[in-house]
Amino acid sequence: MDNSSKINTEFLNWYENHHHQFVKYCSSHAFGIMETEDLVQESILACLENYAKVQDPEKLLGYLIGIANNKVRNKKRRLKFKGNWDEQAFEKLKARTQDPEMALDIQYLLKAMDQLPAKQKQAILMFEISGFSIREISKAQESTESATKTRISRGRKRLKEILSEDTRKVSLANRLAAFASILF
Repeated sequence: MDNSSKINTEFLNWYENHHHQFVKYCSSHAFGIMETEDLVQESILACLENYAKVQDPEKLLGYLIGIANNKVRNKKRRLKFKGNWDEQAFEKLKARTQDPEMALDIQYLLKAMDQLPAKQKQAILMFEISGFSIREISKAQESTESATKTRISRGRKRLKEILSEDTRKVSLANRLAAFASILF
């Protein structure tokens, strides 16, 4: 077995344990912006290409999520020049939920999440939607578990404040659950 085959095998063995959660994270983060499968594949390929350069395997999850975040950020930057992003996202939500009211609730949630600081948004997506543990999130964000818990708590609080302006008064927990239910 040559060195590149060994590296590929090591990476794939590591990735297998994180696949489901990573796909859910990508699905929630890229919703309405780009196809989940494309984001997952591009992120895995970029991570695999640089796998040998990652010195600490504990930081690999954070590296992989960082790649996905950068790809979404770049795609959003390019989509700013097109005026149909919100409409496409809403149509995709309606198609997946078969319920326009639920789609509207999720749309409000996504817009509210875009107002959060990046690390808070990432922590909430990883914890509430993708099912990562506090420990995994803290390793990915290179912070303490206490800081991660604080980030999630403050993010929830801020989301509740933003969503309280919505006259429909649907709870944050219900919106998060609805969003998680329509993802891969």
